[in-house]
Amino acid sequence: MNRNPNPSSCHEPVIDLQDVTVQYGGRRVLNGVTFQVRQRDFVGLIASNGAGKTTLLKTIVGLLQPASGSVKLFGTPVDRFKDWERIGYVPQKNNLNPLFPATVREVVMSGLYGRKRLFRRIGAAERRRAEQALEALGIADIAERRIGQLSGGQQQRVFLARAIAGNPELLILDEPTVGIDMETQRAFFHMLRHMHERHRLTFLIVSHDVETLQAYLGEKPVHTHDRLRFYVKHSHSLEDCGEDDISHGLLQEKERLTVGHLV
Repeated sequence: MNRNPNPSSCHEPVIDLQDVTVQYGGRRVLNGVTFQVRQRDFVGLIASNGAGKTTLLKTIVGLLQPASGSVKLFGTPVDRFKDWERIGYVPQKNNLNPLFPATVREVVMSGLYGRKRLFRRIGAAERRRAEQALEALGIADIAERRIGQLSGGQQQRVFLARAIAGNPELLILDEPTVGIDMETQRAFFHMLRHMHERHRLTFLIVSHDVETLQAYLGEKPVHTHDRLRFYVKHSHSLEDCGEDDISHGLLQEKERLTVGHLV
């Protein structure tokens, strides 16, 4: 389904934070945060440890309730938001239990199960999209291996494939390159830049990698709140991928991207 038929119309808020205050563990972690992420923004959030980055992400996706203020996703208050398939999430690498018994294919397939699809059989088209995501991210040849047996770069490709298999509009990435070597980080960000420039995707990424983010988003944050710094690049490119299926478009660019270095 083409959710944004007019690529030049990309200014609608995807995430809308208004005066958000969050208390966690008996202390105030966030105080009056106001910020908007709009369609096709690439937002890099940089802050020191303890500044509230993870707390902010958990509040955005409804895992934490603000003490005051409001959070909206695609114009809907987060406590009433139901269309979770519109959002893909790539967690921190170190959140993975290495003993988790799932295979690569099973992890990627799990991205097809949104709340609306939980009790419905996965169809042939959806399975094909998962296989395309495996191929596009260069992990089809390890699809039957256990996720805990993979290197850090391979695991991140699996989680990214899982996120794009559901064809989301918003990708949230929480420290996606922690513990990954520099060459792998460059290849990973190369891939994200392509997805942002050529597809109708919005990104919110939390990272300590200031140099890499600033190389794409610019050296000055567009907004600062306490210790939180928001860097933003908006994609106005009209050269959108002709396919709404993200994994299909990535397959066409696979040779150009340096995914072979993500090992």
